[in-house]
Amino acid sequence: MTKAGKKPVYKRVLLKLSGEAMQGSQQYGIDTAVIASVSKQIKAVLTEFPMEMAIVIGGGNIFRGIQAAAQGMDRSTADYMGMLATVLNGLALQDGLEKAGIVTRVMSAIEMKELAEPYIRRRAIRHLEKGRIVIFAGGTGNPYFSTDTASALRAIEIGAEVILKGTKVDGVYNADPVSNARARKFSRLTYIEVLKRGLKVMDSSAITLCMDNNLPIIVFNLNEYGNIRRVILGENVGTVIEGE
Repeated sequence: MTKAGKKPVYKRVLLKLSGEAMQGSQQYGIDTAVIASVSKQIKAVLTEFPMEMAIVIGGGNIFRGIQAAAQGMDRSTADYMGMLATVLNGLALQDGLEKAGIVTRVMSAIEMKELAEPYIRRRAIRHLEKGRIVIFAGGTGNPYFSTDTASALRAIEIGAEVILKGTKVDGVYNADPVSNARARKFSRLTYIEVLKRGLKVMDSSAITLCMDNNLPIIVFNLNEYGNIRRVILGENVGTVIEGE
């Protein structure tokens, strides 16, 4: 229990970070200030609460496979390039977390022993049990699957209780809140509502995986300092996606 008497709602979580969130105010690449801010927030949370955290990070700030495929590149090649981008982001985040004093392991679905451990489910769980943060990179290791699907898959495999999806906006809206001032934010949605409305929260494969395994998703603004802690405490932050 914390000094304020608050306790975390979850024991083991998977934090999904979009690649775009990593670029901060830049148009491309990695903003080290964002890395430092995220690392500081995670450090504060893990210092205060006895809990376990895994992370999946996207690669859209460096390369988006689906966009390259739309421009004529072979889809499998483009997707593999996108997976490599997630490894770059994973290593950058590992550097930030370890500078903050957090023991971290990067596990890649694509084997590259000099940079990261190969993904092995039991080893990942053991790292978590020992208090290490595990960063899952390389997506699922297969083309045609997004890092959203990788998040759902890894969360289910390690027995996470929730996916915390950190983005640039403070939840899920019925329209783009940046271009539409009348966009309405949802505080709570069901998996079926997300699929029927075609809301761009996570791709349909990821939503379906979460629905089939009753794994809730919370979408929140990563750039608002302290939101990671608020979500873990169960405060009313962002949009909750769950079953009926």
